[in-house]
Amino acid sequence: MDYPIASNLLISLPENLLSSFPFPDFNKILDFQFLGIVLSLTLISSIESLLSIKAVDKLDPQKRRSNLNKDLRALGLASAISGFFGGLNVVTVIARSSVNVNNSASNRSSNFFHAFFLLLFVILFQNQIQKIALPALAAILVYTGYKLSSPSNILGIARIGKEQLAIFLATLITTLLGGIILGITIGIISAFLIHVLINNSFLLFTRNILKPNVLMYREEESGNYYVSVKNFCSFLNFYKLKKMLDEIPENAHAILDFSLCEFVDHTVMEGVNDYRRVFSRKGGLFEIIGLDIHLADTEHPFAIRKVLPIKEFFALNKNLTKRQLSLEKLSKVLNLSYNPEMSSESKSLDQFIFFKTKLINYQNNQLISLENNFSFFDLSYSEGAFIAKEDLKASFLLINLKEKIPSFMLDKEMFLGTINERFKYKDLDFKKHPVFSKRFYLSGSNESQVRTLFDEKLINFLIKNVDYYIESKKSYLLIKRKDRLLSIEEIKKLLSFATELVLILKNKKNE
Repeated sequence: MDYPIASNLLISLPENLLSSFPFPDFNKILDFQFLGIVLSLTLISSIESLLSIKAVDKLDPQKRRSNLNKDLRALGLASAISGFFGGLNVVTVIARSSVNVNNSASNRSSNFFHAFFLLLFVILFQNQIQKIALPALAAILVYTGYKLSSPSNILGIARIGKEQLAIFLATLITTLLGGIILGITIGIISAFLIHVLINNSFLLFTRNILKPNVLMYREEESGNYYVSVKNFCSFLNFYKLKKMLDEIPENAHAILDFSLCEFVDHTVMEGVNDYRRVFSRKGGLFEIIGLDIHLADTEHPFAIRKVLPIKEFFALNKNLTKRQLSLEKLSKVLNLSYNPEMSSESKSLDQFIFFKTKLINYQNNQLISLENNFSFFDLSYSEGAFIAKEDLKASFLLINLKEKIPSFMLDKEMFLGTINERFKYKDLDFKKHPVFSKRFYLSGSNESQVRTLFDEKLINFLIKNVDYYIESKKSYLLIKRKDRLLSIEEIKKLLSFATELVLILKNKKNE
């Protein structure tokens, strides 16, 4: 029986791969059309690689920072060598990198083995590959394109600010009509013009673009690094600030002051937030001050900031959602403080293994008890990046016990199994408590201390409450009930559970 799909719609491979390598032809080396294609491919591959490298740095469990110049030189050299053998240009691909990171890859060998196995499959499974329909591959490309420009992504850009949506649409439409080079050019020009309109000042940018606007020095008494930015800070001159920040050790205390800066754009806000995340993970402290008199059109942490006169000082939006109103009411009943604002601060969360391969976006709707040292909050975070990115939201409870307890992770068996395999933790079973061992995965860095902590009273309490993920680190407890935002009643149950748990742990300490 003939294959049901026409041969012209199937992948075609040469019979002899080694003899089919094309050799370079330099006849069109000075042709303007050829040079335009080269420039387009160079821009596309460079931009995609830079974005992917930045995303991989955020996903890296070891919190390393890539050398962008070195990586771009390597990609350029690899693309040149590939071209001599008829290959495509080499780029960093986020989908492959995300899979590698999520499967415990830690160095460049993961890319080598990916390429090796890909080549091996092409050699060994030629017949099977040639039965793949080209429309199926085209459908994958369409789906990938849709994920990159889906309505949810467009809405996400709009939440940052209307000006970001205008820049995005101008770039997108121009790219579709005139090509990538024209699209990038119009995108840059439209961003600059929108910034001029927002500030109602052309001179703010043209008069200060070439002036040094970043001052950095180290304070003698405290040893802190102080960085002051004046005039404006946008995508046009962010490299000046970045150069200074790169000189500061990531385990130091850095203070970034925008009080003399009239305008800070989205690129800078996102960039300095990345620095704050890196510093906190390396044991340092990165503080941002001086934005108190700046207006933001939205509550997004990366929204542009513009200085306003005192009489037009930014007032908080009091239009709370129904859930936020319920949380505010609950806070009054329980004598808690409530803060609905978004915050990108995540220093206390980065220490937990749960967030090792996740990127924290922001937290909001905080219920804080200074008396009992706990904080409930909604958290937005993500796994992977770009086409492999999955945005998640869940409610968490963070408790400071004020005294160190053994580090452990506890969750229902089906979930924590993957974490144990990833981070090489051993599952701890209790022969005297087979029901507990069957329902839960329990693991920790010090097995004897964890077994001592989990006595009969604690185990029996947890058997009655199987819906919670619990992780301890030093004196902190992180508790999560569902992989989603909790309802008001669920929040009450979470707080009740946490109160009993803390009481058991403290009684255990006092024994």
